[in-house]
Amino acid sequence: MAAAVRYLGRVLTHNQRHSLSKMIHQTSLCPCSVNIQVPTRHFAGAATKPAKKANKGAKEKTSEEKKNEIEKIKSYRYMEGEPEDDVYLKRLYPRRIYEVEKAVHLLKKFQVLDYTYPKQGVFVDLTLDMALGKKKRVEPFASVISFPYPFSLEVNKVAVLTGNPSEIEIAEGQGAAFAGGTDLIQKILDDEIHADFYLAVPEIMPDLNPLKKKLKKRFPKLSRNSIGRDIPKMLALFKNGHEIKVDEERENFLSTKIATLDMSCDQIAANLQTVINEVCRHRPLNLGPFVVRAFLRSSTSEGLLLKIDPLLPKEEIEKSKEAA
Repeated sequence: MAAAVRYLGRVLTHNQRHSLSKMIHQTSLCPCSVNIQVPTRHFAGAATKPAKKANKGAKEKTSEEKKNEIEKIKSYRYMEGEPEDDVYLKRLYPRRIYEVEKAVHLLKKFQVLDYTYPKQGVFVDLTLDMALGKKKRVEPFASVISFPYPFSLEVNKVAVLTGNPSEIEIAEGQGAAFAGGTDLIQKILDDEIHADFYLAVPEIMPDLNPLKKKLKKRFPKLSRNSIGRDIPKMLALFKNGHEIKVDEERENFLSTKIATLDMSCDQIAANLQTVINEVCRHRPLNLGPFVVRAFLRSSTSEGLLLKIDPLLPKEEIEKSKEAA
């Protein structure tokens, strides 16, 4: 028994010596291994550059794939007929064109589905062809119109400029906010008088030249029907009238409110027609349709593309056909 224990002790001692010598041998090699690894760091850094190129190539591939996808989308043919479901991809169907009655019906439907304000405004957005030929263009214009179905209760402040005492009395009796002659010029320049619109009789126009820079587009003009001798008629238009004007930045775009959504379809259509008729008056009839596109929308809805041909004045259509 004792012999067996001594033999076991010798074996354990031998194994410990062997393990210790192995560890010493491995630690002696560590500096060498470190020295060998030092230069490899340099090459490792250089090896990362091709990796970046590979990543760049991958990005280029993805961008090319995106372009191809866009081209595929553009090359899609429109689906025939109308979408059967309420949810569909717009790009697969041509933009729908609506009659005015259908567009108004949809706007009212949108309001019910979205729980929005039932008396919100209804607007029309018009794209105009301002070209006159030979590098000439229609100048951005502004007009005041009287809707057949007014929707605003606000009364505009109107100033009437005339040197005739009887005309001043008529203007005041018809509800003019200000009425007078050359005595009002300095008050306007000094901002003592503010009005939404300024009307004048032809005789006083030479005396109003100092007001041109001050009033700018509000300066009385024949084209805007703000110069005339029928003061009651002018006041009736400008007190309750609605101003429409071409956007100064876009120059071929006109957007204006024409009704409220709680009005009937016939009333909205009549107000829309009034705007179209007035806009078309600012371009010669023989040059063809002035309005290129028309969108109808409410304050909270998307714009619905309108069928424009039935809205254009009949005289313009007939004369265009004769010219052709």
